[in-house]
Amino acid sequence: MPLVKKTAEGVELIPTAWTRLAEGDALPDSGAVLVPLSLWLEQRDTLRQRAEPVGVWLASNTDTAFAAWGEALAGDLLGLPVVAIDFPVFGDGRGYSIAALLRQRHGYRGELRAIGNVLVDQVSAMVRVGFDGFEVAEGTRLELLEQAWSRFPAVYQTATDGRETIWQRRAAFAAAKGTGA
Repeated sequence: MPLVKKTAEGVELIPTAWTRLAEGDALPDSGAVLVPLSLWLEQRDTLRQRAEPVGVWLASNTDTAFAAWGEALAGDLLGLPVVAIDFPVFGDGRGYSIAALLRQRHGYRGELRAIGNVLVDQVSAMVRVGFDGFEVAEGTRLELLEQAWSRFPAVYQTATDGRETIWQRRAAFAAAKGTGA
């Protein structure tokens, strides 16, 4: 699947050199790999010594309370260039919560990649919670992705993307006019 990232010039299709391993797959001898969380937790010391980059992918059914694994992974986040979150079906929104927790609670600043069933209609919401890389289906039109980034110029809720909300704009306008909120 092609990897799409937003750049200053627009949306860019980037050839991905990453191999995503499924649960139970053997680790290849070389190349950048995205490993399942379970493999990372079992073999992190070995994986850290690889010459090529290693990232972790999380299933959408990963405990969003971070009770089982969150603190163990949190200590590793600074060293992970990519954390990917799988969206197995359109209606499964748990990946949004996982992404927001990684960005807000655990301060992850590396690439946060959406993988699996990533649809153009979801991209705007994914960006709001911190995703900055997207694996999309072959044939996805880049101009549709570019439009998705700017589909909603005004937002009501705060999120990890730092965009100013409508109520913040109104309060700033009222303060500048001296009328109060």
